[in-house]
Amino acid sequence: MAAFRIVRWNFGFKRCLQWCDRSARDTKLGMTRIPSKDEILAWISDNPTQTSKRDIAKAFGIKGSDRIDLKRVLKELEAEGHLEKRRKTYRDPDKLPPVSVLQILEPTPDGDLYAKPLEWHGEGAAPRILFLPRASDPALGEGDRILGRLTEVNEDDHQYEARLIRRIGTNPHRILGIFRKGAEGGRIKPIDKGADKEWQVPDGATHGAKDGELVEAEQSGPRSRMGLPRARIVERLGDPSAPKAVSLIAIHQHGIPDDFPDDVIAEADKAKPAGLGNREDLRDMPLITIDPPDARDRDDAVYAQPDDDPKNDGGFIVWVAIADVAHYVTPGSALDREARKRGNSTYFPDRVVPMLPDRLSGDLCSLHEGVPRACMAVRMTLDSAGNKIAHRFTRGLMRSVAGLAYEEVQAAMDGTPNEKTAPLMDDIIKPLFAAYEVTKKARAARQPLDLDLPERRIELGEDGKVTSVQFRDRYDVHRLIEEFMILANVAAAEELTRMRRPLLFRVHEEPSPEKLDSLRDVAAASGFSLAKGQVLHTQHLNRLLDAAMGTEFSELINLSTLRSMTQAYYNPENFGHFGLALRSYAHFTSPIRRYSDLIVHRALILAHGWGKDGLSPEDIERLEDTATHISDTERRSMAAERDTTDRYLAAYLSERVGNEFTGRISGIARFGVFVKLDETGADGLVPIRELGNEYFHHDRDAQTLMGADSGLVIGIGQRVTVRLAEAVPVTGGLMLELLSIDDKTLPRGSSRGGRKSARRLPSKAKKKAAKVKRKVARKRR
Repeated sequence: MAAFRIVRWNFGFKRCLQWCDRSARDTKLGMTRIPSKDEILAWISDNPTQTSKRDIAKAFGIKGSDRIDLKRVLKELEAEGHLEKRRKTYRDPDKLPPVSVLQILEPTPDGDLYAKPLEWHGEGAAPRILFLPRASDPALGEGDRILGRLTEVNEDDHQYEARLIRRIGTNPHRILGIFRKGAEGGRIKPIDKGADKEWQVPDGATHGAKDGELVEAEQSGPRSRMGLPRARIVERLGDPSAPKAVSLIAIHQHGIPDDFPDDVIAEADKAKPAGLGNREDLRDMPLITIDPPDARDRDDAVYAQPDDDPKNDGGFIVWVAIADVAHYVTPGSALDREARKRGNSTYFPDRVVPMLPDRLSGDLCSLHEGVPRACMAVRMTLDSAGNKIAHRFTRGLMRSVAGLAYEEVQAAMDGTPNEKTAPLMDDIIKPLFAAYEVTKKARAARQPLDLDLPERRIELGEDGKVTSVQFRDRYDVHRLIEEFMILANVAAAEELTRMRRPLLFRVHEEPSPEKLDSLRDVAAASGFSLAKGQVLHTQHLNRLLDAAMGTEFSELINLSTLRSMTQAYYNPENFGHFGLALRSYAHFTSPIRRYSDLIVHRALILAHGWGKDGLSPEDIERLEDTATHISDTERRSMAAERDTTDRYLAAYLSERVGNEFTGRISGIARFGVFVKLDETGADGLVPIRELGNEYFHHDRDAQTLMGADSGLVIGIGQRVTVRLAEAVPVTGGLMLELLSIDDKTLPRGSSRGGRKSARRLPSKAKKKAAKVKRKVARKRR
């Protein structure tokens, strides 16, 4: 939204009334009066925070088509030099905007702090700015950069006064919690699971919050060793028990941007569908999209057919077409800056925080059925063993012949096609599965890590409450799409490497020796083994997973193997992908929801000379910073999604406090035992104080707890029965009481008043601990 700023004119209250009187008279005569240039400039001067074109039109009562005349007057003011247009904003070139980036100068002998603007485009010397600190502001010194709110003043030694919004490069500590009103202000009880310290809110810093409200606050002033730390409330978020507040809590807690700036929305709204131009016409190719039934976007389409080349008997041609986001999100644009800032989309059970506005993510960049859409596509040739022997990238225009759901495609292949899939069986769906069959041969030879972890699906009612927790079905069609996407990602990495163009690789390094040792201990405790003293390959881990398959330890071994993995990340250098057993891998297939894929698309555009919207010099210069940033935003989203799931599960189980559940021990810590419940997959904690009166010795290496009196050994993988003692939806915490282990009642002391004080292990218990550690596998068998 265009905004304007000018301060040379004085449009006072009296003149405003006069204008309104004349405007009212004109309205009676059936006319809408456009304000003069002087009147517009005067309004901008007197109302520096209400300077958008919409604000000006509203102030002067201009509606409908009459705004065209207002736009004309504003453009004339710009041409005459009264206003300056920068990034869709208009302001006096000799004035600073209300919010500016400033640099603190050396204190004066009197101790005053002045600042200089880092963005000055006027003629002559930059204006002088006096910084006015508040008592709660952090200490600032020479060279500090701040975002400041400016007020113009008419003083001899300075022209502006600045207040701190935030210090650039640092963020004040943020607190999300429940506000409890007191006699003088109140307190905030944080909702973080691990936060037990409350924060004091002085009177005057409550932001009008009511008792029991969910609030966001920030630290005010340095922490003190004495008393509670102080905070000021910056936002009120309403009732914390409201079902739809669950994901909102995670969004605020993890600092995920969920509102698009006006200039980003305006840029997206102006976008038009791409035409054919110099693109390859793929509209006659029967590409289809296959997604979850509740998919919010459709950014990939597939098609396969047998290769008619006699030299490639039994081979296939596989096409993967991806939405051409780069056409709409160009380097340096407002959309680009916001997409990079977000890094990726974040998905919650009740909402999505998209990387791109809906005009793009849900419309122009979504491959809707029957609609021409710009795309980046790759044609891959597979031999009869499923190996990719050739590929070709193109920038095209496609039209999906069908938007299908995983379930209906699988049902069609299982013999029950519906009206939509029946006509597609012979020419589209069956060839896709035939091509998938040959890729399975190459996958078996490559031996990528084959984890089988059930994915939870939280279903919500119309009121936002959890109605059920199910485990998602996993079909062959899921694996088909995954395998084709992996092939396309490999092709992108190989293409850009061959053409020596910069890109972002998806890197997954091998596990650390320490994590592998922990996995070996878990495997041994469950009766399995993982070889030691050799170079680890995914095939070794797959043997462990295969051995556990079908046993009661299957989920535990899969989860423990996942935990032993390092976290994947983005990097301009190629360090390979351990989990997929691939030398080169890059993300190409989801530019709607991942900024990394957009970078890869731009790199392909630059490499092939497909347009001016390819990777820019600035993109290349900051590639390493971008890799670090989007790796961080990915982790941020994962943490927010995980916390939201925990809170929904706690809310779902809160009505079943006191009920008994079965589960398996999934973690051991000095302070207690973690249990994963069978029914929902929720994780809960059995505090060590609930294990009985005796002292429990924690063995970090063996991941066990052992009773000093009873010799009871508690370890990962054991079957347990627990009672739900507490469920706290606002934190997502579950507290459990342990009832039995491996169908044996937990031995307890004569009372549960507390644990005995720590004491040394008696020699008998020491020997038993050593024996357990050496021969626990034999014991468990």
